[in-house]
Amino acid sequence: MLTCVFVLTACSSSETSSEFQQSKENSARNRADQVVRLTAALVDTDNVDEMLENYNNVELGDLFASTYAQYYSDASFMCEGKAVNGALTSFQTGLESMVSITEYGTPTSVVDGDTIIVTVPVKGEKGNGSVELIFTNDIYLQMTSCTLNLDQTRGQLMTRAALNTLLGMGTVFVVLILISLIISAFGVIPKIQESFAPKKAEITPVPAPAPAAPVVEEEEEDLSDDMELVAVIAAAIASYEGTSVEGFQVRSIRRAGTKNWKK
Repeated sequence: MLTCVFVLTACSSSETSSEFQQSKENSARNRADQVVRLTAALVDTDNVDEMLENYNNVELGDLFASTYAQYYSDASFMCEGKAVNGALTSFQTGLESMVSITEYGTPTSVVDGDTIIVTVPVKGEKGNGSVELIFTNDIYLQMTSCTLNLDQTRGQLMTRAALNTLLGMGTVFVVLILISLIISAFGVIPKIQESFAPKKAEITPVPAPAPAAPVVEEEEEDLSDDMELVAVIAAAIASYEGTSVEGFQVRSIRRAGTKNWKK
């Protein structure tokens, strides 16, 4: 099984493009070179901002196709509006660094399924780049994308990587510092709340009332056997009633209430 796998991986197939396919690629490379030159010329006129502001993508596509037909006498050229928008925008940004294009290289093409990708190298006064154009792989060769990409040196790539690293690490450290400040503020927040909270009025505790002394019931003394006291009380009652003592018989003597006695 391993032998079969190695044999299959060693096999390769080479397909020779047909004459029709080669003619389409030649036309795509020719149009790509013309589109790059025309786009650079339009950007040099400083009318790009006005075009992007006043025309939508459909109108930009029609305007670019008509301009292409006037420049190169080819009315069969077709393009999408978003491709023209991307071309004008990328060329405007790229030429700010390159200043101007001084040399156009030889276009190269690659077929990728239903598309033909054409790359046109360009050189500028202060830098180099390449324009990538995508056409449909059919008889119309409609342009669907066009972008100017600047070539960056190793130093520029390292600088950008260092800046991205510093930005990422700086963001992480800033977030960690904020989190630590928030956590440290947890001990201060209760104190601030206490300072702004209304002070509670001091309540003086009311002393509990002393328990009432238990009422001690005095045991009544039986005085009915005291003959002298019986004689005195009988005489007093007889005098009060105006009768004689003989009609009274004292069986018990009790102390009357103070209020009743006063009455």
